[in-house]
Amino acid sequence: MAVKLTERAADEVKRFRKEHNFEDTMLLRIGVAGGGCSGFNYTLNFDDNFDEKADSKYDWHGVEVVVDKKSALYLDGTTVDWYESLEKQGFTFENPNAVKSCGCGSSFQA
Repeated sequence: MAVKLTERAADEVKRFRKEHNFEDTMLLRIGVAGGGCSGFNYTLNFDDNFDEKADSKYDWHGVEVVVDKKSALYLDGTTVDWYESLEKQGFTFENPNAVKSCGCGSSFQA
């Protein structure tokens, strides 16, 4: 299974890319890093590097998503969505591998 990007999230990525004049060749890299109050932080950034041996690549609604194989172990089956309300906005992660998450939703324990 892969990391999935919803259509809303893909639209936000495209808007951000256009607003910041990023080339269409820039890939959205989703990963995890040690830290946060629950053990791991989700990471999102743009990258123009893709290594076939170390990364997996997916296309969701016209956005190329890259996940390194180590992060994929923790993110398998995760859905990334875009949430927007009067109080806050941002990307959300629905991760079936997370056994515990922090209140802000940006870190988790697997």
